[in-house]
Amino acid sequence: MSASQTSDVPTLLVKIFGKDRPGITAGLFDTLAAYSVDVVDIEQVVTRGRIVLCALVTMPVGGTEGELRATVHSWAESLKMQAEILSGTGDNRPRGSGRSHVTVLGHPLTAESTAAIAARITGTGGNIDRIFRLAKYPVTAVEFAVSGAETEPLRTALATAAAQIGVDVAVVSAGLHRRAQRLVVMDVDSTLIQDEVIELFAAHAGCEAEVAKVTERAMRGELDFEQSLHARVALLAGLDASVVDKVRSEVRLTPGARTLIRTLKMLGYQVGVVSGGFTQVTDDLRERLGLDFASANTLEIVDGKLTGRVTGEIVDRAGKARLLRRFAAEAGVPLAQTVAIGDGANDLDMLNAAGLGVAFNAKPVVREAAHTAVNVPFLDAVLYLLGITREEVEAADLA
Repeated sequence: MSASQTSDVPTLLVKIFGKDRPGITAGLFDTLAAYSVDVVDIEQVVTRGRIVLCALVTMPVGGTEGELRATVHSWAESLKMQAEILSGTGDNRPRGSGRSHVTVLGHPLTAESTAAIAARITGTGGNIDRIFRLAKYPVTAVEFAVSGAETEPLRTALATAAAQIGVDVAVVSAGLHRRAQRLVVMDVDSTLIQDEVIELFAAHAGCEAEVAKVTERAMRGELDFEQSLHARVALLAGLDASVVDKVRSEVRLTPGARTLIRTLKMLGYQVGVVSGGFTQVTDDLRERLGLDFASANTLEIVDGKLTGRVTGEIVDRAGKARLLRRFAAEAGVPLAQTVAIGDGANDLDMLNAAGLGVAFNAKPVVREAAHTAVNVPFLDAVLYLLGITREEVEAADLA
């Protein structure tokens, strides 16, 4: 029976709640089957071993409503459960136009922050249709299905609330595209890995402190990236090329990086990296992690020594956005289906160009400009923003 056919038909809302056990759902519908009712809607939630099962069914024919009520109550009592039956007309009221998924990450997620997010959703004219927990570890992640508010105004309102109450919130438009194949492209330094690669090289050249100062100013957007890159690389002149292998061995992946990539790959996503660092490291990461795409600057090596120069096209702020578009075209993925992750000012163009831009433990200027921010130290938390549950993550780990 279609929604239009049930709009003015008498219906019963049957609600069962109590201790969960096998067979409850089958038992309820076996009981209802004796009255030849049609199922209009079903909702079931189990929390800490307690079940709430709701069934919206058509009114039984032949004046047997009272008998149905008595039978359902008797069945529930036999299982030491409670039943509530409400009569009414039709199905659920139509959802408002504009549908979004709102994902909230907390470490922990407090009642106060949840109330604030819910109130802000309501304040934008949105209605919370459903709430579902995606993960309880390493962060608590819950997803709100919201209707009645357009995605962009809702995202803006919730971004402000998130910054005020200290949680991470992502808002994406609902629809089939959310489960479609996607491309995820991330920055490398301080995103995929915990290090700044040029600082690892600089440590071997004895100029780490000097390079670190320039790097920090560049990431804050205070210096032109290309100029700062040339200035820092010049300090590496004369290093033996054998330092490349040493730096590769020193690189530390961000917690959750392997899980993020392995899960995305298991789900059919394509994954790439773009870096203002160097191909001498990103090519190694591509091979080790099974990445689909990788692009970075290249340190020039002549006669077994670093020359203090880079070769080829510079991967800077604009270059990262350009590479995102190139990767998307090669992957056959619309730009709207791309996800970009980064932490520095030189990631901003890429984050803004992607369908979803995620600022990962980012500088303030980046957090303010990105679609959403993740401020927990686990890179795989990004999976929850895509609607992927912890159970799916663990299944990928076992595969």
